[in-house]
Amino acid sequence: MAFEYAIALTGGIASGKSTVCNLLRLYGLRIIDADAIARQILDSEASAVADLFGDTYVIDGQVDRKALGKLIFSDKEARQALEKLLHPKIRAEIIRQSEQQDRLKGPYIVDIPLFFETQSYPIDKVVVVYAPREIQKERLIQREGLSDEEAEARLNAQIDIEEKKRRATWVIDNSKNLKHLQHETERIFNEITKSR
Repeated sequence: MAFEYAIALTGGIASGKSTVCNLLRLYGLRIIDADAIARQILDSEASAVADLFGDTYVIDGQVDRKALGKLIFSDKEARQALEKLLHPKIRAEIIRQSEQQDRLKGPYIVDIPLFFETQSYPIDKVVVVYAPREIQKERLIQREGLSDEEAEARLNAQIDIEEKKRRATWVIDNSKNLKHLQHETERIFNEITKSR
């Protein structure tokens, strides 16, 4: 049975999920990375992406992620079409990996950025990596080189971070510096390993 020992890790875009996953991995927790799975599946579906959205979104057989990102975050129908193409395959692979992890017993993390949005996984315990919206926006503009409007569109495509925080079993506060984030992550790691 999948997800028996799973703990979902989520948060808003540019909240620091990847950094937290890297820290948890260093502490010895096993991680299933939904974004990495999604990237692999997206690459394997380049021809379907071209069929759906046009050849301009595929260059030399590879999906142009930046161009596709601009499209899907500005066009809800395009985002839904891409999700319809990818999500069943992503879900199947996450389930397959979860079944492997469950055989090992003990808690592991399933890093699912859109955990609350998709409602596709029967996982009861959830870690939310929290950063206030303004910090998310600032990081997103810096990291991706987006305009203010593009950053807002990406933030608006997800459930608000304050709502995610309310739904969490545990919250990791990433509103300060890396040292604080390390302390927060270690605190949650200790709680997770005691809870099982």
